Amino acid sequence: MKAKKNRRRSVNSYRFIGTHTVVQLVKQGFKVSIIDNLDNSVIEAVDSVKLLLGPHLSTNLNFHLGDLRNKDDLEKLFSQTKFDAVIHFAGLKAVGESVVNPRRYFDNNLIATINLYEIMAKYNCKKMVFSSSATVYGQPEKIPCVEDFQLQALNPYGRTKLFLEEIARDIQKAEPEWRIILLRYFNPVGAHESGKLGEDPKGIPTNLMPYIQQVAVGRLPELNVYGTDYPTNDGSAVRDYIHVMDLADGHIAALRKLFTTEDIGCTAYNLGTGKGTSVLEMVAAFEKAYGKKIPCKLCPRRPGDATAVYASTEKAEKELGWKAKYGIEEMCRDQWKWASNNPWGYQSKP
Repeated sequence: MKAKKNRRRSVNSYRFIGTHTVVQLVKQGFKVSIIDNLDNSVIEAVDSVKLLLGPHLSTNLNFHLGDLRNKDDLEKLFSQTKFDAVIHFAGLKAVGESVVNPRRYFDNNLIATINLYEIMAKYNCKKMVFSSSATVYGQPEKIPCVEDFQLQALNPYGRTKLFLEEIARDIQKAEPEWRIILLRYFNPVGAHESGKLGEDPKGIPTNLMPYIQQVAVGRLPELNVYGTDYPTNDGSAVRDYIHVMDLADGHIAALRKLFTTEDIGCTAYNLGTGKGTSVLEMVAAFEKAYGKKIPCKLCPRRPGDATAVYASTEKAEKELGWKAKYGIEEMCRDQWKWASNNPWGYQSKP
């Protein structure tokens, strides 16, 4: 990425969080290159971002089709451009799928990241913001989660994030010139306020909010609520939902920290609101924005799901100067604006 005054460049993957972060990066003067295999995204998302940015700013954005598991794809990109930092979003992230098919997650999440570290080191690009996850906390003994809690992932997806955190710490310890920030967050939701960018997963969604929006626009008949017997106020699981635009700004705050703090080492930060919201509370909030009821089917718990997890955000507020601005009302408002404007996501109805 390249700032207006300083030459800085970044490599991203181009999915839900990536698209929103790219918009914020380019608007703040960075030049951004993206590499993604479009496993869970579509090329039309690139067009939407460029349309939102306008023709002038779009010249600071380049997209490269490639797979991080293929070193040749990375080699081609890094040999053509000098990068100062990487924001690493790429990874599969469905808890349930990871339980059924763990080898797919180990192949995609672990191999890709190891390859990325090797190519970054070869080209002397040793600053990374890594998208980790609050799943590394497993089911903590107490909440909110603090960064120095014991880590104990409950499912293969969470373990890939935990393994990758350990790999990052080992690399930085062996090669102290690396600066790595690990960002732990749980449930990114919402959409860009314009209604032109949002989450558009392929197939049946595995996360709550894209599933709700597909029910709202008639693509799915009802919402499956997994678990209504948790020891919570309403029996449904509790998570820390965070607006995707807050999360995008958190990645930029972390990136700036890398550029300004020589002794950052390998450090983890939670990004969240610091508040827990249950699944049924989130459904009610979306119904308010939507103006109608969402039909729900109550289902048994999914293997690997925790009861309640939400973040302590004091460290990020103090050291990154970042704090979430939006609540669940704004999250649901922007999610519904995206869904109602784009009922079939970035593509026309099939």
